[in-house]
Amino acid sequence: MTLLYIILATFAGGALSVGVAAGLSNALLGAVVRHLVSLSTGVLLGTALIHTLPEAFESHTDPRSLFLTLLLGLLFFFLLEKAELYRHGHHHEHDHHHHHHGFDAEQAGRGGWSVLLGDSIHNFCDGVIIAAAFLSDTHLGIVTATAIIAHEIPQEVGDYIVLINAGFTRGRALMFNAISGASAIVGGVLGYFLIRPWQSALPYMMVIAASSFIYVAVADLIPQLQQRLTLRETAQQIAWLAAGLVTIGSLVHFMH
Repeated sequence: MTLLYIILATFAGGALSVGVAAGLSNALLGAVVRHLVSLSTGVLLGTALIHTLPEAFESHTDPRSLFLTLLLGLLFFFLLEKAELYRHGHHHEHDHHHHHHGFDAEQAGRGGWSVLLGDSIHNFCDGVIIAAAFLSDTHLGIVTATAIIAHEIPQEVGDYIVLINAGFTRGRALMFNAISGASAIVGGVLGYFLIRPWQSALPYMMVIAASSFIYVAVADLIPQLQQRLTLRETAQQIAWLAAGLVTIGSLVHFMH
């Protein structure tokens, strides 16, 4: 059953993101992505700091080793992004980030295939993280999968918009997004078979997962939220971010 849970969880994020992209116009997608970035910030931080890290530290593993793993995890994802192999973009036209017109076309034009490669590696890593979480505990797996899905939807939709602006047809952009999302399933299945024999390493895997969530939230999402906005827009950001924290807090409370 654990493997089935992993496959379903890794499939859900890609399917939902493709469904959202296919069902909404570009103008609506821009508004949706903007709010989902705030939501996923709260979900990722809540999952890492309220659930994943406490679970890892309750395993009675040496705290100094876990903190060192957290530090190394943050540095690893920083270097992976430096190499453009861990991309998580949410930029799109009319997103209030004050890019010049055609910014996304230039981004995709300079390396549309590298964007898809980076997303595929990112999704593969997410699949491994989901597998590790479910192998540790089913409840932890559900919360972890929720966090990853909440982030994957704006990530994939944002890249879909970039590809559309670069001249891809809707069908072609959706197809490549679906292929990129499928790498999470591959990561989940491989993670299940590779991690399962190493149960003692699961606390370290949880800390690595937490470092991924914290890095994405702090290095990518929060800077996008630090824009000059009206009071109403700022209140919306805070409300969506709080909704993410409350969602994770509620899941953790009821599952315990």
